[in-house]
Amino acid sequence: MEMLKEYFTWNGLTTYGGLVLAVTLITQFIKGVGFIDRIPTRFVSYVISIVVMNAALIFTASWTWSGFALAFLNAVIVSLASNGTHDGLADEFWWRVHDKIAAEEAEDGGDEV
Repeated sequence: MEMLKEYFTWNGLTTYGGLVLAVTLITQFIKGVGFIDRIPTRFVSYVISIVVMNAALIFTASWTWSGFALAFLNAVIVSLASNGTHDGLADEFWWRVHDKIAAEEAEDGGDEV
């Protein structure tokens, strides 16, 4: 079994899942920094989406002017998915369900094989 050598690759960042994960992580990492904290998070994630998307296309040598223009629309989709991912994970309901399942598993003695 080969060990994981890279978390992200430029080719991976050209996929929907790779973009959503990268934008979610970067947005949450910089969200509380100085002047960025005063900008709405949805706009920050949109700008990050455009930057990461175009960087991935440039470094994979598949960047075109039409792709650059389309990135502004695709960035809306990636940004909304990124925000939804964070909202879903940060939602208190989700954590309550997670804690309830963990408590039930602990009562049952954990996973059985």
